[in-house]
Amino acid sequence: MANSIEKMIASTFMDMAEGLESGHFGRKPKIALTGMGSEHGEENSMEAAVAAAKEGIDVYYIGTLEAEGVTTVKVADEEEGHRKMEELLKNKEVDAAVTMHFPFPIGVSTVGRAVTPAKGREMFVATTTGTSSSDRIEGMIKNAVYGIIAAKACGKANPTVGILNVDGARQTEKALKQLKDNGYDITFAESARADGGCVMRGNDVLQGSPDIMVCDSLSGNILIKMLSSFTTGGSFEATGYGYGPGIGEGYDQLVLIISRASGAPLITGALRYAKQLLEGKVFDIAKAEFEAANKAGLKELLEERKAAAKPAQAAEEDVKAPAKEPVTSQIAGIEIMDLEDGVKALWKQGIYAESGMGCTGPIILVSDANFEKAQEELKKAGYIG
Repeated sequence: MANSIEKMIASTFMDMAEGLESGHFGRKPKIALTGMGSEHGEENSMEAAVAAAKEGIDVYYIGTLEAEGVTTVKVADEEEGHRKMEELLKNKEVDAAVTMHFPFPIGVSTVGRAVTPAKGREMFVATTTGTSSSDRIEGMIKNAVYGIIAAKACGKANPTVGILNVDGARQTEKALKQLKDNGYDITFAESARADGGCVMRGNDVLQGSPDIMVCDSLSGNILIKMLSSFTTGGSFEATGYGYGPGIGEGYDQLVLIISRASGAPLITGALRYAKQLLEGKVFDIAKAEFEAANKAGLKELLEERKAAAKPAQAAEEDVKAPAKEPVTSQIAGIEIMDLEDGVKALWKQGIYAESGMGCTGPIILVSDANFEKAQEELKKAGYIG
């Protein structure tokens, strides 16, 4: 008993010491980093892990290398590394993870964070990977909320929101302004161009006019790649924080994305980003923001959007899902617009399936036992080649 009390006291004093050193009290955030698969080698990833450890992050490096101040979880290859990362997250052995790819479910996408070149301003890019919705405009409306969540968790109490001038920007603007009129707290940014407005041009990307740049994931992915590697010719992502955390309503797993081209400085930034999100209680902020947005009519607004986007004659077939089962096999090659229909086509055949987003695009997840049959059915229906 006495020994147990002594350990508890020692742990408390250690937490206090770490709090004084890092600026926050409580234990260090535990963040996993998968190091294998980088185009710049494992040494690049470990360099980032060591730098982050010096900033008060308890890094669990998943790979083959070891270094002082970093906990190494040995794995044989990249595939085993991802399985180990998911296991650590599931068992709550780590608080967050930084990795090169992850199959987020539909409805979850990542909020990137970059340093813009014109004025050195930080800008959140909502979003950069994953898919918030199969409908582009619905996705961009959701992305605005996702961006606000990430920015607030990183200490921006009243972040400004701009919408990238891509297809659907004006409809997104109209929906977000309706949400604001209904009581949801959004502060719109002003373009640096003379005619102003919250629809952002290329100049605004370079200057970081808004705190949050709302766009579709494909456009956001390009922006992050360009902003992070514009000084290196594209082969080495040198600045910023990467592609960011997957955010979605009810999603409570903190996974941040980097790429195979990410250099050590950016990976360190991603680990720092994860730490800030944890310290800023990102899940509490997400819950509060979704509650506020839904109270202002977000769900109704999105339903109206879906109804408006459907052809009048298209009656949606009511297909019930078979009994749920573990889905561990991925089928790629399906178009994002066909994803939900593909899942329902498998349900009609008695095959349980779920939609998701892999590192190369949309995927359908099925059990190992149903993998071959599911592929045949999807080919037969024309969803995959």
